[in-house]
Amino acid sequence: MVADFHGIPSGMQEVMVNRGNKSGWIEVICGSMFSGKTEELIRRLKRAKIANQNVEIIKPKIDTRYSQEEIVSHDQKRIESKVIDDSEKIYSIAKDCHVIGIDEVQFFDNGIVDVCRNLANQGMRVIIAGLDKDYRGVPFEPMPQLLCEAEYITKTLAICMQCGGPASFTQRITKSSERVLLGAKDKYEARCRTCFEPPEE
Repeated sequence: MVADFHGIPSGMQEVMVNRGNKSGWIEVICGSMFSGKTEELIRRLKRAKIANQNVEIIKPKIDTRYSQEEIVSHDQKRIESKVIDDSEKIYSIAKDCHVIGIDEVQFFDNGIVDVCRNLANQGMRVIIAGLDKDYRGVPFEPMPQLLCEAEYITKTLAICMQCGGPASFTQRITKSSERVLLGAKDKYEARCRTCFEPPEE
């Protein structure tokens, strides 16, 4: 991404021209796996479409679990999306839209924080969904930074698959020390604070 002498990425300049100075905001939907984050993101984006707003939807290239070209929730709700591998590519996609939705934000590079901040500063509604903690129960960057930037935060809870209590942790049930390991119920369970078992390091 090329920057001019003011340090503003060229893609962002085009967004600034199209959006003017109207203030936008950032909404974050976060929680454990199986807590309904993507379902809630899809619900908000569909409502924006019903209101005839220009909506763009982004997912990271790495997320191929259910579809290559759609955002899909665990209960199979889906919406068409654009797939990217670099957060700065969002600038060119966002040029003419009112609302941009980003799923699985924890899989993006840390530049996503600046991208979301810049888009909101230029009048866009930015809706983000992702895990707030990884399988070890520690903050999953860049979500902590995005939570600090957000005007609106929704913390979703799953149901603990062991005791039925409110679950905010993601338990990995396979042996792997990779931080990013794609999977669903074959590799993960939602767990409450009591039932969650941090992995042995």
